[in-house]
Amino acid sequence: MPTTVYVARKILTLNPMQPEASHVAVREGRILAVGDLAAMRAWGDFELDERFADKVLMPGLVEGHCHLKEGGMWSLPYLGWFERRDPQGRVWPGLRSMDAVVARLAEVDRQMQDQGQAADAPLIAWGFDPIYFGAERMSVVHLDRASATRPIVIAHANGHLMNVSSAMLRLAGITRDCEIEGVIKFANGEPTGELQEPAAMFPVLRKVGNAGLLAPMDDAGMEGFAAIARMQGVTTATDLVNKLGEADCATLERACAREDYSVRILPAFQAFHGTHGAREGAEHVRTLMARNSDRLRYGLVKMMLDGSIQGFSARLRWPGYFNGAPNGIWVTAPAQYEADFETYHRAGLTIHSHTNGDEASEVALNAIERVLARHPRPDHRHTLQHGQMIDAALFRRMAALGLCANLFANHLWYWGDQHAEMTMGPDRAQRLDACASALAAGVPLAIHSDAPVTPLGPLFTAWCAVNRLTPKGRVLGAAERLSVPQALHAITLGAAWTLKLDHEIGSIECGKRADFCVLEDDPLVMDPLRLKDLRVWGTVLSGRVFAAG
Repeated sequence: MPTTVYVARKILTLNPMQPEASHVAVREGRILAVGDLAAMRAWGDFELDERFADKVLMPGLVEGHCHLKEGGMWSLPYLGWFERRDPQGRVWPGLRSMDAVVARLAEVDRQMQDQGQAADAPLIAWGFDPIYFGAERMSVVHLDRASATRPIVIAHANGHLMNVSSAMLRLAGITRDCEIEGVIKFANGEPTGELQEPAAMFPVLRKVGNAGLLAPMDDAGMEGFAAIARMQGVTTATDLVNKLGEADCATLERACAREDYSVRILPAFQAFHGTHGAREGAEHVRTLMARNSDRLRYGLVKMMLDGSIQGFSARLRWPGYFNGAPNGIWVTAPAQYEADFETYHRAGLTIHSHTNGDEASEVALNAIERVLARHPRPDHRHTLQHGQMIDAALFRRMAALGLCANLFANHLWYWGDQHAEMTMGPDRAQRLDACASALAAGVPLAIHSDAPVTPLGPLFTAWCAVNRLTPKGRVLGAAERLSVPQALHAITLGAAWTLKLDHEIGSIECGKRADFCVLEDDPLVMDPLRLKDLRVWGTVLSGRVFAAG
């Protein structure tokens, strides 16, 4: 195979033994040499590629917690507070009032009528978040103004809640007599249309289908996700909830078998709230691992304990929610979590556990500690995902147990003000996503976007962890800020470690995959406040070049 040598203005290797270089040699999709031109010549003949001569190369960015539906949700109307850019580059404006949300839904209803869709065809939208509207909560009163007859389903930005219209409540059979936890009711006992967590949402999803809200993507969605990944410099990404049924796997394998597919995907088997037999699930995942390829890696398991802090469904320790809201929901009962965790652990799989509130993180640690005492396993790398309220003492326990943390640093920007004013209060909000505390305790650290909850973009996530700014100008926990090199590590080698891929990706070293993020700017010399504005030219995946546009 021929050797290609890329020359760059600077190569940031993320290898502390050789931090910078000017040239990198690639052969058979892997890195052959890193250094200067003389080091390249030692390997014999090569083709010099100068297309990156004025650019900066760093390892391909690794998104350790996102969802493929980031690429496919755009077939549904977007109702979020912040503007968002879709895979085609279109910017969708944010909606800053409840009236604007209702007007957007009414507009979509008219479009559906004009297209000849039946009056009872569901209208499904996404991205709404009531926490930005103060004390006002969306209810059937709002949605019925958009249409009194059409079933309407609104998925919240966090994925843990939805709102539905009166017509949808009737279709799903949800009445005042419904006793499912998470079905919110008015004082008179009638359901408000707000549904919290999977059990409450299930009657709706059973009627309308997943419609992309909880499901893996179709072919178009896979392509949309890859387009977003290229624009953001991402070469490896997770799909951290996937049922991995026959059709799901076929979609994943069809996309990832293409030589021109530009991102490596790690889907995680959905194993939360006791809906799957753990033994059968573990065997299913182990069987799928035989089908792994460079661009598709089965082997992760996703478990889930609680809900969302800003959705008031996360489980918090004393003193609870700052605004006095009742404690959240156990998506998986703690005893069920421990039993299932042990089954997947004994099967040799890597488990990523959703724990948003500090009570959920503590319950997870208690269970994992007992499991590891019964069945020790070196280098398991089980990871707590989100972990937004983990404190120093919990991090020390995590380090002792060999656990990793993947913290949701984007929360600092998207909900930092709300956490200070409504959910956690000004004191506890200072340790939201306590990245520096994790590193101080010796916990391997990654940071993430949870896209589409927030937009896919590891460089923006790094900006959040470095600056810890909120839209109102707060600095939440200055002592918890990361340095720029620490943040870059968290979106490359740190994330690769949690996925057990640090031997293949995450740094530019001989023998690793030739995965690069191609930048127009140097993150180590620019003002840290501009880190989110770094311009991405494109990516290289296993030696194949992909421009962002």
